[in-house]
Formats: sequence, C-alpha cells, structure tokens
Amino acid sequence: MLVNVRSMYTEVSCVFMESCILPCSFQSGADPVIHWIKETAGNLYVHSYYSNKDQFGLQDQRFRNRTSLFKDQISRGNASLQLTGVEVQDQGKYRCFTSTMRGNKDSLINLRVDASTSSFLGIYPQPDLTWSTRPPSNLNLQNQTSIQQTEQQLYNISSSLILSDSETDLIYICTISTHSNSRNTTLFIPSKLNLSITTRWCCCFVSD
Repeated sequence: MLVNVRSMYTEVSCVFMESCILPCSFQSGADPVIHWIKETAGNLYVHSYYSNKDQFGLQDQRFRNRTSLFKDQISRGNASLQLTGVEVQDQGKYRCFTSTMRGNKDSLINLRVDASTSSFLGIYPQPDLTWSTRPPSNLNLQNQTSIQQTEQQLYNISSSLILSDSETDLIYICTISTHSNSRNTTLFIPSKLNLSITTRWCCCFVSD
C-alpha cells in the first residue's frame, strides 16, 4: 500500500557564508527518490536524487556546486541536504519530497539567515540600535542613526550621539541587536575632562 505523509514544519537558522544542514528523514525503502525544492513563485529545484545518483539536470544555477546529500545514509532514511556558502537570497521555505516503494513524504523547512553582529561584512536581519547609560539616567539621548544595505543584502549601521559638557561621569552604551545576538560599544567621559566645545559626538559602527 502506498502511503502519503505530510510532515510538520521545521525552522532552521543558518549563518551567512557558512554551511548549513536542512534536515529531512523518510521511511527507508527500495529505489528512493529525493527532491529538494525552494518554494518560490516559480519553485526552484535545489537538489534531486534518483536512480541511485544525483541528478543535476533540473537544478537551479544559484545552487550549483553548493548542495550535497549524505549518500551513505540515504539507505537509512536520511535525505538531509547540506548547503554551503549560505546567502541572504537562500532564505525562505524549502520542501523535501521523498518517495520509495513504501510511500511518499513531504517535509517543509523554513531557512532563516543570520549574519552575526560581530561580522565585518554586515548584519542580517536588519538590526536595532539603542543608546543607554550606566548608571541609568533620565537623559534624553539625542542621536542620529543611519542604516545602509550592501549588495549582499546585509546591513551596515552607524549612530552618532550628541553630548553636552555637563553630561560626564557616565558610561554611554551603544547596543546593536538582532533576534539572535547583540554587540555593545561603550564610551566613558570623566568629569575632569575639559571639553572645549558644547557638544561631543561618539559613534557606533558595524560596517565593512
């Protein structure tokens, strides 16, 4: 009897420019067929395997030389895909379709791309930037923040904080954060510092 199964949705977080594994399992059986498809308006073929070998005829060129299966584990029901050099454009929903003489199965995987705040190439997704003080104060921290997007769809961010001469003996903290990580930069202005101007700028950057 041929059985059709629709599996639960899985989310995977992948790091920009690193390798990532998209999990997929199935009930092992004879003559396995594996298709990895990125679900877009046109449905892009990412990787196909049947007749006991990889089939690259339908593979979209953006995935060429970047995908592989764990061949020694296919017979045990492992259809997971390894994707190398993860790009922002790889983000999205993927479908893993598997078929054997024992049945078919669909697995849905959502790939999310992260670029760390410690990366010199930029950040992804778009980060939040906040200013604070230590110890906490009631100061109105006036700032100007600029965000730019690179050709790789990463984000560069910079912020300038306006300080008056009286706002000393505080540690000023610039925090850049995404849903997965954060980065801090601090500045201390001691009261004995003789400022010759009425405003002072300090900046926090994540850029190339």
